[in-house]
Amino acid sequence: MKRRLLLLMWIAALTVTAQQVRVTSVTPLLNASQAGFYPSLNKSGDKILFSDADAHGLVMLDLKSHVATTISKLDGAGFDAKWSNDGDVYYVTSKVDPKSKLVYRTGMRYSTERDLSEVVLEAQHGAVLPEVGSKGMALKGTTRSFASSNNRGTSLYTTGSQVIITHNGAVHRYTPVESYAGYLWPSLSPSGDKVAFFAAGRGIVVIDLNGNILAELGNYEMPSWYNNDYLVAQNTSDDGYQFTSSQILLLKADGSFKHELTPSTSMTMQPTCGGGKIAYTTIDGKLTMITIDIVE
Repeated sequence: MKRRLLLLMWIAALTVTAQQVRVTSVTPLLNASQAGFYPSLNKSGDKILFSDADAHGLVMLDLKSHVATTISKLDGAGFDAKWSNDGDVYYVTSKVDPKSKLVYRTGMRYSTERDLSEVVLEAQHGAVLPEVGSKGMALKGTTRSFASSNNRGTSLYTTGSQVIITHNGAVHRYTPVESYAGYLWPSLSPSGDKVAFFAAGRGIVVIDLNGNILAELGNYEMPSWYNNDYLVAQNTSDDGYQFTSSQILLLKADGSFKHELTPSTSMTMQPTCGGGKIAYTTIDGKLTMITIDIVE
């Protein structure tokens, strides 16, 4: 029995060792005088959104034609812009009322087909959270909300220490792990059966649609699904004042494997995936796209 167990462990070790990841291309997306932050690739990986360091404005870059389109010049527009399933872009702008000093947020939709932005959620005080669905999009406001359709398929967003998942028309609220400062960066797997999110003080958690924990991947940030089995994430350290290191990791969704796509000294961050491509930026805004090959 002991010999059989040792043999199984040896086979498992060989399997892990045999798994290899190779970066097959590295492509800078902007010229040396430009900087891009908060990147977001669309599903097909042929367009990318980005902003400046302070999320002022929002730009869409067509990776085939290399044409950049300014979607918005307003404050906050680039911070958490989202692609919808139909190819439109949803974003939230913010403005401080000069009298009350309160921040008011407006929900916007940009039509890539018409090259036009429009208000879909009038300005309101309080948070406006994007809810990304497999069949539609919503913006959840404190007092008012917007939905692109009644049936958004499987959709999700986070608020506080809750993941809110809508599936088959039913809304479920889950708190799979304790977190002192809440959940961030929820992401639905391409097949729509798993959710990854970041729990402050805990790291990346992967759950099924019933809120059951499938894996905890480590204290990394900004998970983005590369495919249904792998995610990319940001691994950073700081001294309490500024970043001291930052790199991009490839993580297997079951927690069995991780691989450094960039070195810790590279100061690379904010990963995003689409169409089999990975994009990220650096601390000084060098927006870059890579492709990889995974051999199992």
